[in-house]
Amino acid sequence: MSAFKMRSILTIGATALGAFYLGSYTERRSSNETTTATEKFQRLPGLPVFATVSAAALIPAGEQNLTATPSRISQIMKYGFPGLDHVRSQSDYVLSYDRRNRVPHWVFEHLTAESVARNDAVDRSKSDFKPDESIHPFFRAQNTDYRRSGYDRGHMAAAGNHRLHQKHCDDTFLLSNMAPQVGQGFNRDSWNTLETYVRKLTKSYSNVYVCTGPLYLPHKEDDGKMYVKYEVIGSNTVAVPTHFYKVIVSEAADQKLHMEAYVMPNKVISNDTPLQVFQVPPETVERAAGLLFFDQINRKQLATINGKKI
Repeated sequence: MSAFKMRSILTIGATALGAFYLGSYTERRSSNETTTATEKFQRLPGLPVFATVSAAALIPAGEQNLTATPSRISQIMKYGFPGLDHVRSQSDYVLSYDRRNRVPHWVFEHLTAESVARNDAVDRSKSDFKPDESIHPFFRAQNTDYRRSGYDRGHMAAAGNHRLHQKHCDDTFLLSNMAPQVGQGFNRDSWNTLETYVRKLTKSYSNVYVCTGPLYLPHKEDDGKMYVKYEVIGSNTVAVPTHFYKVIVSEAADQKLHMEAYVMPNKVISNDTPLQVFQVPPETVERAAGLLFFDQINRKQLATINGKKI
């Protein structure tokens, strides 16, 4: 091999080696800078970690005062997740968010006598309806969507269920916990009656677990065909559900479980209509919602469904 070729090979080799070390140094430096920057931020809450919790915005860690803990979330979700689509945890409840319809798929709560008891330190009037900043702006509901729509911002996790801390109450006013509800005659009346009934269960049971959400049920039209039709409101096209459900499991002192399921139409309901009229088999809600409720329950513990022994 000539001296010229040898010098050329050595030159190319030295250049390649230098490029490798320069690239490695640059990559390490970039990685360190990214790690340092990331340490200043935290992801907004989203559990379980293997769920689809994408598109949550990064925010400075110091700006969040979250009281949710893994142990609390484990308490709430003791009997299983109904689904794993865009799951998010707030300080005292867990939800799955429907990005297309701008409302929850489901909201899960764990209630006790203590959590629903009157607390003078918690003032609902200090809580404001506000957009959920953890939701990507493309899929986020705004207060303007509800303005002059004719619908209330209806809580899925009721504010009255979360009275231990002001933040627990505040978090129920996030719009990701809302769905459009008929106001007079439903949200402020029959639906509120159901919410009150659920809270009263804590007087008889040590733990009450409740899953709440919207439904879009089909109906037959004049042509004899079945259709699923619902209104949307605002510039963000927030869906107006045709119905709402609650599936409840109450845990007695003897560890026996008592399940109830309700479906109510999103319309004016007479105040003298008893709640029992809206009781349905839990599996009908599961089929309609595409969810599985309390699937981690030991069926041997389940004593009653809608008040009937099984």
